[in-house]
Amino acid sequence: MGGPGAERPGVLDAAGLVRDVSGFAHDIDGDLLADPERLAAIEAGREALPELSARRFGPPIAPPGKVVGIGLNYRCHAAAAGAELPAEPIVFLKPSSGITGPNDEIVLPPGSAHTDWEVELGVVIGTRLRACPDPAEALRSVGGYVAANDVTERAHLQSGPTWVRGKCHDTFSPLGPWLVTADEIPDPQALRLDLRVNGTHRQRGRTADMVFSVAELLSHLSGLMTLHPGDLVLTGTPAGVAASHPEPRPYLRPRDVVDLEVQHLGRQRTTVRG
Repeated sequence: MGGPGAERPGVLDAAGLVRDVSGFAHDIDGDLLADPERLAAIEAGREALPELSARRFGPPIAPPGKVVGIGLNYRCHAAAAGAELPAEPIVFLKPSSGITGPNDEIVLPPGSAHTDWEVELGVVIGTRLRACPDPAEALRSVGGYVAANDVTERAHLQSGPTWVRGKCHDTFSPLGPWLVTADEIPDPQALRLDLRVNGTHRQRGRTADMVFSVAELLSHLSGLMTLHPGDLVLTGTPAGVAASHPEPRPYLRPRDVVDLEVQHLGRQRTTVRG
């Protein structure tokens, strides 16, 4: 919690108060997630820690070494787009510089006319994962889960041979409010996702509709790259993005308000700025 660049790490206690854990960790990062003893100590003593109070929640994790995105990973999304289901995960990368807090502004890139929303389940790696063919074993590498908005400028997405240009803009990865540890989410394929724009429901989905489960995604990715503690995987979005609507498509415009929620992971409210 705190202003940009001056955040202090905190954890939520049973009474809903945010407790200051800066005495245990400089940040909620890969080093902390990879240290179960330190995590256990925070859990055991969190209600005795000082309370944090601030108007702003920052991102719930430190900037990750890499952000890995997955495209077209919901059956309903593929159907709405008129696309065949992918035979293997569609993988792209996003820069960590796009990560913002759950209530920070989404800033449209210059000339934007096709900026879209995408509510997603974010997976944060807790232990190093490499070349793991067993999905069940790969799932054990998860440190926690976050709510995410994989904001996309679709005109830029279609203007080159990769998706990077449409995904890379600053503020295009709002996260949070919470990082919920893996032990609190026994089945990542049993979560509800919702997104509204200006109060209108745009996306409703369930992670059970994923083409490739979280476990399958992590196993696949581990064969392409080493996943390190703190890395973030964005697992795809359900149907209801602006691009799938009939003309005129309701892409994000200045002063729009985006509310999203992933079950058990909290709610975001972001305002769009031109």
